[in-house]
This record gives sequence, structure tokens and C-alpha cells, in this order.
Amino acid sequence: MKHLAVMVLGALLAVTALAEERVVVKTIAPRAEDVSTIDGMIKAWYEVISGPAGQPRDWARDRTLYIGDLRFVQVDLDKKGRPQPTILDHQQYVNTVDSGMRKNGFFEKEIHRVTQRFGSIAHVWSTYESRRTADGPVFARGINSIELYWDATRWWIANAVWSEESETNPIPPEFLPGGK
Repeated sequence: MKHLAVMVLGALLAVTALAEERVVVKTIAPRAEDVSTIDGMIKAWYEVISGPAGQPRDWARDRTLYIGDLRFVQVDLDKKGRPQPTILDHQQYVNTVDSGMRKNGFFEKEIHRVTQRFGSIAHVWSTYESRRTADGPVFARGINSIELYWDATRWWIANAVWSEESETNPIPPEFLPGGK
């Protein structure tokens, strides 16, 4: 029975992998204005995923921001209200979100930031709002936790974890503009 369950799970994973659209992400040189400062990194972070319906996202530019084995961790709450992480590498993230962003439009804007730096490492708490159009209503808010490091020539994002605000997990005042 255990062997059958493993075979069924394997078949389901294979079908899911085949059904997932793989987005081709070209390799390009980073833009100096993106990688030379923390501000440039965070600006690029939001610019590459934001755009109207029908507009492809610049995933090649996005990829230039990260170390090779970056992990994105989206933390949602399961049906029992417990934190449940979804862990993706860059390609998996792109494959997961690209068609929805192009179909529906997606704009994410930073509304507040707390940056802590020690030498060549930095941590950014970046509070965001999400919209379907640039001036449309906010449909989600949350916080991106972004870890960066300076290699003496440029900044790199080493890790990114985020969670959306909910009734049971409101954004704390210290992470909102004006503390509200």
C-alpha cells in the first residue's frame, strides 16, 4: 500500500510539473542603478513585478538582483490559522506568477521601509500594497523581509520572505507610514 501511495504521488507531481508553464528567463547583465545601492535594489524589486494586464514582466532584470540559489518563502496561513510556507526558487516563482500578473495586471508599491545594516549585510522590512491597476483599490498588504549582501562591487538579494496582512495578522504600527 505504501508503495502504491508513493507511485500515485510521483505521478501527480509529474503531471503537475508538465502542466506548469516554464517561462524562459534570459541572462542579462545587471543595471548599475539597480545593484549599486539598497534603494536601487528595492526600487527594481517592485518595478519588475508591476505592470498592467497584457504587459510581460522583465524577469531577466529581476533575476540579476539575486544570488544563484535564492529562495523565496511566502508564508500564508493554513485553514487552521497556522503559518504555512511555500518555498520557491526564482524560476519556480516566475513560472507560478507570470501568467496571472500578465492576465490580471499587478502593481505592488512600497509604502514603508525599515533598513538595518551591519557592514556588508543588510535587512530590509518593506511594507507593500498590491493593486490590479496603478491607481486601483488595494486588494492586499503585507511585509517583504529581504536580506541583502554587498560583495564590494554590488548588492545581492540572498533571501526573501513575505506574508500578507490578515485579520489575525495585522501589520504592526512600526511597519506602517507614520506608525498607523
